[in-house]
Amino acid sequence: MAEIRREGKVFTEISALTMRELKKWVNRPVVVAMMLIQPVLWIGLFGKAFNLTGIFKIPPDLLNSLPPFVTQQIQGMFNSIIARLFGTANIDYFSYMAVGMMAVISLFAGLQTGMSLSWDRRLGYLNKLLAAPISRGSIIVSKVLGGTIKALIQSLIILAIAVPFGLKLNVAGLWQLLAAILGLVLFAIGIGTLMISITLRAKSWETQMAVMNLLNLPLMFASNVLIPINMMPEWLQTVEKL
Repeated sequence: MAEIRREGKVFTEISALTMRELKKWVNRPVVVAMMLIQPVLWIGLFGKAFNLTGIFKIPPDLLNSLPPFVTQQIQGMFNSIIARLFGTANIDYFSYMAVGMMAVISLFAGLQTGMSLSWDRRLGYLNKLLAAPISRGSIIVSKVLGGTIKALIQSLIILAIAVPFGLKLNVAGLWQLLAAILGLVLFAIGIGTLMISITLRAKSWETQMAVMNLLNLPLMFASNVLIPINMMPEWLQTVEKL
């Protein structure tokens, strides 16, 4: 019975602290909007302007001037190139990048998890939590869980925004969709846990900010969010695979 009560107490602590994280987030709509504007600009500007798959599309006037068997061979060759680079021929660059921005959102939210703990420590709220009769593990878990929930919500919002702009999803089934969402969740948990560890060891919030800025862009550009891995230089492909 004592073990059950203790587990129930820990669950209550995590739930209460996680709700605090989410309430702080909801009560600052400007911050939420700013975190969404950047990915929207990325998919709107880069996704539409730098349409890599459009390079391999045959212009309509050229299609009308060539024999049908020639256009079929050219289109088949272009489709094979797109499939080799992007994994499938039935994709456009906007859809490719919009889905990748969901991972970027998870990255941003995970990085902000450490900043939340840093501000609690700076404002003295963390000292109050440490003095309270609660598990210290509950504090860490609630921070990571809150950041993960925010990452998932923002990723789904980005997905919904991208649909009117021409996002085309090709999901084989429900399990594949759930696996993709699970991947986002695990990624957010991993980044959030890493930043919490760095924040706990950092002596000032400036150090935590410096680490966050150091990891932000390199992680994004070293991934396949913007371009497929096959189009990267060999040295960057090696870094990406690590």
